[in-house]
Amino acid sequence: MADPNEATIHLERYTPDAKTLVASAQQLADDRKHAEVGPLHLLARALERHRVAEVFRRAGAEPTELAPLIDAQLALLSRAPSGVAYVSARLLDLLGRAEREATRDKAASVGVEHLLHALAQEIRGPAGDILSSLGIGPGSLRAHVAALQEREPGALSSSSPSEPREPSAFARDLLQDAREGRFDPVIGRGAELRRLLQILERRFKNHPLVVGEPGVGKTALIRALADRMARGDVPSNLKTARLVELDTGALVAGAKLRGEIEQRLKALFDSLKSSTQETILVVEDLDSLFGQGAQGAGVGELLKPMLSRGEIRILATVTSEGRRKLEERDTATVRRFTPIELEPPSVDEATEILRGIASKYEAHHHVRIGEAAVVAAVTLAKRYVSDRALPDSAVDLLDETAARKRVEADGVPAELDTLQRRGDALRAQIATLADDEDRVSVVARERLEKELVELEPRLAALRTATESRRAVVDVVRALRAELASAQKALDAAKRDGVVARATEFERITLPELAKRLDAADRAALAEGALTTGALVTENDVAATLTDWTGIPAAKMLEGEADKLLKMEERLAKRVVGQDEAVRAIAKAVRRGRVGLRDPGKPIGSFLFLGPSGVGKTELAKALAEFLFDDELALTRMDMSEFMERHMAQRLIGAPPGYADSEQGGFLTEAARKRPYSVLLFDEVEKAHADVFNLLLQVLDDGRLTDGRGRLADFSNTVVIMTSNIGSKRVLETDPKLWETEDGREAVHDVLMEELRGFFRPEFLNRIDDVVVFKALTKDDLRGVVDIQLKRLERLLADREMKVTLTDAAKQRLVEIGYEPGLGARPLKRAILRELQNPLAEAILAGGYAVGQGVRVDVDGERFVFEKA
Repeated sequence: MADPNEATIHLERYTPDAKTLVASAQQLADDRKHAEVGPLHLLARALERHRVAEVFRRAGAEPTELAPLIDAQLALLSRAPSGVAYVSARLLDLLGRAEREATRDKAASVGVEHLLHALAQEIRGPAGDILSSLGIGPGSLRAHVAALQEREPGALSSSSPSEPREPSAFARDLLQDAREGRFDPVIGRGAELRRLLQILERRFKNHPLVVGEPGVGKTALIRALADRMARGDVPSNLKTARLVELDTGALVAGAKLRGEIEQRLKALFDSLKSSTQETILVVEDLDSLFGQGAQGAGVGELLKPMLSRGEIRILATVTSEGRRKLEERDTATVRRFTPIELEPPSVDEATEILRGIASKYEAHHHVRIGEAAVVAAVTLAKRYVSDRALPDSAVDLLDETAARKRVEADGVPAELDTLQRRGDALRAQIATLADDEDRVSVVARERLEKELVELEPRLAALRTATESRRAVVDVVRALRAELASAQKALDAAKRDGVVARATEFERITLPELAKRLDAADRAALAEGALTTGALVTENDVAATLTDWTGIPAAKMLEGEADKLLKMEERLAKRVVGQDEAVRAIAKAVRRGRVGLRDPGKPIGSFLFLGPSGVGKTELAKALAEFLFDDELALTRMDMSEFMERHMAQRLIGAPPGYADSEQGGFLTEAARKRPYSVLLFDEVEKAHADVFNLLLQVLDDGRLTDGRGRLADFSNTVVIMTSNIGSKRVLETDPKLWETEDGREAVHDVLMEELRGFFRPEFLNRIDDVVVFKALTKDDLRGVVDIQLKRLERLLADREMKVTLTDAAKQRLVEIGYEPGLGARPLKRAILRELQNPLAEAILAGGYAVGQGVRVDVDGERFVFEKA
């Protein structure tokens, strides 16, 4: 309070509650930009307290009648251009009377009851006029202030952990949390919030049921209601109401006997009903109250009469799946609620939400969040985190990205952490090999010791730099804490009217601390340490998304772009002779990565045609490794296992009530566990017709509902189907036709005619591309030989053996393994028979020592092995 005459107020004599009440009156005047703080502000704040409202009620003045009269008078008060309210002479006089009341009662401190007695003595001004109109005069409240000391029915803070069955142990006051600023701001949802208020104001069925998928903002909507109620920005019927949240976990915890949950609920309801203040009970995840089987049946019976009679208002939330379960269990209870459907926000709405709350995360993580990061969090979450709804998925992505930025700059740097772990691993391996003297162990130990020697200087330099940064950051933190403490002390000195102390803090202490903090900030920046200036960018968001999903982010870094542009070259290293197939796959993947595709469909869907062994499955494996850096990201299903109708059901799982219904389906569970993967349906022509009906939905909508009603998303998968249909035509095709565009088109058209005779038109129309694999030539097999030899070298890596084949030996393998109708498989068998078997026998016989090379040549038709 800024008026000099406030020095006559002895606030040190006031109890904490009385001080808070006076300070809240000052805050109300400041918020409304009034010129003065008067008794009217004190009366308005006093009536917000439940026990004070009870004092007035017992004195014959209904608080619900006082509230609109006070609001009307507050609106008439003059406003101050500066926005700072000074204590009025009338309030100073009232505080003086309160001190005299305390002296008369021989009380050590001035309490709330003494402020009430002084308020009752107001006979002039707005507050006096209002009190007089309701029959409140000097001494009117004296007989009723004992209500201040009574225990409030259902008080939310009175329970003790040792009394878990106390009704108040299961509830939490949301309005108190809102007043203390514990909730993030809620952006948007204005229409839904207005609808919520309308339902609460209804005469009947005034119990809202907010229905929405996890993450759409059901809890945020309730927090927005709490904020509005805490500010009084609600209809008059709700201004004095409480908003209490049921702690379902605490309610259910420890309940062993049937009916115990109902007993606890009934005790809580009785406690809330006995309160003189109306209560709105918030129940999140209403379906969790009803339990399973016979358990929970009594909950509905307990709720129905209370909901019908309006004894207590309930605001509940539930998911769409939870609502369905509730309707199956207890339709009558659900009917007594009025539903509010909460749809996920659009990308633009979610972006506005993130912009609105970004400042909270900046303050928490001590970083700056750029606009590009906000937009990237929403767009990437929408595209790639499809199993969760906006805005929750985007908020989580932005939160973790800011935390990642903070950890990198303020904790142990990622490079130092990686090097420390590598150093520990090297030392552990060297210790294990210390006593081994065989050649393999000695070579391995020397290699590890060399790596450790090279690593140590880098590790020492990083540790020194990190310790220096930490020291600077510790200084900055200490100064910030000291500055915040000094600011609080200044506010307290102003509030208590200690002018000399306030002046000292304002003119000396705070400027000096600010100067030292500025110097420490500059030193921290020079050390590369994070203080408050680190910027979270879209690339940071993309990196976090990669951690979540295991795939490169859509906002491609330059290295990822180069990788995609050279995709054909990378795939061709594993798949020989199928350039057309590789090009078709690469084009589809590039479209998907930059967003030029239908977001509701798979990244690409392909039907691979061609003879056995020409690389259809191998290309699917190579694609999984290229996209997701892991061959295991390939889900392969042999369609010969789904030839019967009852087996087709296993793709989506049995419906509820049938055996194994809890296990889910092969296909839907694969997509749910690995939403970013390659799905390979081998020999698809062998599947039952019902399988094609399911594939139609996957290819068209990018989603499939399993037997339990859960949605599986396929929009981030590549769907590949292989078939041997038309293999005979491919083998009979003149090899020269594959060398020209017209020739390839002619082969494609012939095969399409054959496909139309087998597959339904609607199935073929949903496939992005039919890719024809040509029969492998001898030149193609020559490239396969090199690939297979590299795999053989990897198998011999632990023996440090290198196998070298002459050109004649390679050509001999091609001659042995060339069978056009079987592709590369005969060649693999030839390598196994002619190279691997003799080599294994020679190694076992001691013919080749560790580290020796092997040269393979041919002598006529016989392979000759020599030491190199």
